[in-house]
Amino acid sequence: MSRQNKVKRWRLALMDDQSHDVLWVVSRSRAVLICEFITVLFLFAAVVFCIVAYTPLRTTIPGYPDAKTRRAAIQTALEVDSLQNIVSRWELYSGNLLRIVEGQEPLQLDSLVRMAAKPDVTEEDILLMHEQDSLLRAMVTAEEQREMSARQTRRLSIESMHFFPPLRGAVSRGFEPLTHPYLELTAPAGSVVMAALGGSVISTAWSDENGFELVMQHDDDIVTIYRHLQKILVKTGDRLNAGASVALVGDSGSLGGDHLQFELWYKGDAVDPVKYIKF
Repeated sequence: MSRQNKVKRWRLALMDDQSHDVLWVVSRSRAVLICEFITVLFLFAAVVFCIVAYTPLRTTIPGYPDAKTRRAAIQTALEVDSLQNIVSRWELYSGNLLRIVEGQEPLQLDSLVRMAAKPDVTEEDILLMHEQDSLLRAMVTAEEQREMSARQTRRLSIESMHFFPPLRGAVSRGFEPLTHPYLELTAPAGSVVMAALGGSVISTAWSDENGFELVMQHDDDIVTIYRHLQKILVKTGDRLNAGASVALVGDSGSLGGDHLQFELWYKGDAVDPVKYIKF
């Protein structure tokens, strides 16, 4: 009798813990398992390569030139060319001044230009250089426009933004779109009010109804309003980060207790802050 070589196989089974019924089973030999592992590893490496090579993540690689670096290189080349022209003009001026000091006749402007020009440079070459300079400037302008459009397309929606709670307090009254388009947060007098998002202070004012109030403009058409303040710690035009201290709460007396009236506006509409901020 001839001996048959036994091939070791590996089995992976999914069974019900109570009934011990086999729900799913797969059987593979060692060679097949190795091939499948190599295939999965290769596919994983290919996916990682595609993500890094064809997405903006490639700019995170050290030494990779991004749009800003290329624009800076082009701008530097333009500045170097301008400096070379300035140096050439000064050389021509000093040469002409030396001729005057030595008692010779000064050269006319057209003669100085011909002296500065290289013997082998023709009018066609000059026109070509002007054309290349125009193309270079057009490339810089197009690069800036592409970067600006890329920044506009990368603008985040309000759902993906990280807001900072403006006050460490309790919500005493919730948001109602028609009758109460803001939140009321209670806290002890003197509690610090913080910017919910990075932005600029565009308005500070006082009224008998709302006390001190502060308005901030943020990116992506977002506006936050803080009312019933005891004291404002910033001024109009200040650029602040999220979580920066902007005011103190505590307008007691006729204004109805120590609380903050907080409004969140997105693209011209009041929205419920509770949906986007964890108080």
